[in-house]
Parts: sequence; structure tokens; C-alpha cells
Amino acid sequence: MPQPRMMLVVTGDDFGYCPRRTRGIVDCFLSGGISNVSLLVNGSAAEEAAQLAKRHNIPMGLHANLSEGRPVCPSLQQTSTLTTQHGFFHGKTGFRQALERGQLGMAQVEVELRAQVQTFVELTGHLPEHMDGHQHVHVLPEVREVFAQVLAELRIPYTRVPVEAGLHSCTWLPAHLHRFYTQVEKDAVDSIPVFKRYGIRWPDVYLGLTTMGHHMSASSLQRALAHGLEAGQAGHATTGAASSPPPVTAELMVHPGYPSLPQEGGCGAGPDDFSQSSERQHELTVLTEPAVLRLYGQQGVQLCAFRDL
Repeated sequence: MPQPRMMLVVTGDDFGYCPRRTRGIVDCFLSGGISNVSLLVNGSAAEEAAQLAKRHNIPMGLHANLSEGRPVCPSLQQTSTLTTQHGFFHGKTGFRQALERGQLGMAQVEVELRAQVQTFVELTGHLPEHMDGHQHVHVLPEVREVFAQVLAELRIPYTRVPVEAGLHSCTWLPAHLHRFYTQVEKDAVDSIPVFKRYGIRWPDVYLGLTTMGHHMSASSLQRALAHGLEAGQAGHATTGAASSPPPVTAELMVHPGYPSLPQEGGCGAGPDDFSQSSERQHELTVLTEPAVLRLYGQQGVQLCAFRDL
């Protein structure tokens, strides 16, 4: 068998968010559409998700959550800079605004991250194989330093650095999404020296911002893989890799599943619009299409887990 051109981890995020999302992610794994999952330990179906992952031998990491629902740490559910007066996290936008105003205590961020790792261990019996941030909070200023320190001390080897080749040529993205993704990339670039300092690793290439929801198709995935291969091979050439370089390593972030029902699931405050959207089913359908599964073989892409990198 020839050496693959790319070793690709296809990660289904938000595992454990609700029963329907969880079942959809498992079905996607069993159909070959994903090769890895990222668990929300404060999700309403986290325990069920952990049991299903164990039953089906699904590789799993931690989707650290500081922005949606309730904290895991009991003391932070009462009074905390991370939560509103009602005990919920500030939300994707609210978390970033509070951070910019200097209102978030990094000591409490550390406490909650460690509590989520501990909850993961209690649910699964092992440390996460990788750890990323729900809504990309792990690359935000100040948070990234705490995040990297926790990973290094607990010897969690891999994280996610959401810098995607080809993002800036995606003229079809709505302006508000393009602005948000561009800011995520800037924060991710600024996180690289921090993660390097702590010895944290990540794949050569990140994919997924340009293929979310209804933007996902066989052709958009093919385009993303082509951009990723080009960027990864250029990176190997820059580092002086041998004439026969190793495969490019990559992570594709996806959000498949059966859409959440109203009032069923979430992280303590019910499911959001993102999880209830029909786009979750669309991603599940596309990822398991025979054309997409054939595409991997045609492009020399081998699906794997972080443990295989």
C-alpha cells in the first residue's frame, strides 16, 4: 500500500450536546464519515456519549467549554467572573466582550478547565487524547496561556490551531462569519508561540471553517483538502524535510448529527439555533456520501485519530 499523502483526523465536535446530536455523531463514525470526536462534558448527553464511545471504540478528546451553559466546577456555579448572575457562561460573544474588558479571572478559567478534564476522566476512565476549545475560546488572549499550561501539566499532547489555508478566498461566506473567522485565525496565529513554549502539538493543517453547514459538499471538501495538501507540503519544504517527506497531518473540524429538538439537550440552557439547524443533518449526509469516502482514496488521504499522528 503506498504511503498516504495526508493523515486526516476528522473530528465531530459537540459530542454529548444532546441525545440526537450524539446519536448522529456515532452513526457518522460507524459509517466512516468521521474518525474522532470531541466531548462536551457539560453537555446534557455527556454520560451517554462516553458510554457509546467506549462501546464503539471511538477516539475521543475534550471540547473545553467556557462559553455555553453551566460550569462543571460546583464552586463556579455560584459566584464567578465566568458566569452571569444566573450561573450560566457569558456566551460566545459575551465571553469575548468580558475578556476584552478585563472582567474574567484567569485563575477561575484554570479551575474550570481542570474540572472539565477531571469530569472527562470520570466519564471515560482516561485522559483526553487531545483538547480544543468550544467556539475557539482556547486561542483567545490570556486564556491560551492558561490552556497551554493545563495541557502541559496534565500531559495532554494535542490541541487545535484554527488557521485555515484558503479562508481569505472564500467570498461566499457571510460578512459577519468572515469577520469572526478572521479574528479566530488571528488569535490562533498569536497562540502558536505560546503552545510551542509549552510543548503542545497540533497537526500541520487545520480545515473546517470553510466547509461548515450548508457550505459542506463533496466539492468544497475536495477544495479544502487541496488547499491543505498544498499548505502542508509547503511547510514540509520550508522545514527542510527529506526528498520523500512524511504525509501531511491535518484535522478537519465538522459538526454532524441529527438536529436537536427544542428544549432537549444543550449545556444547561437548552439547545441553541446552531444545534437545532438542519445543517447538522446536512453535514452528516455529506460526510457519509460514497463520493466523499471515495474522494479520500483518490486524494491519498487516510482517516485516523490523534493517537495515530
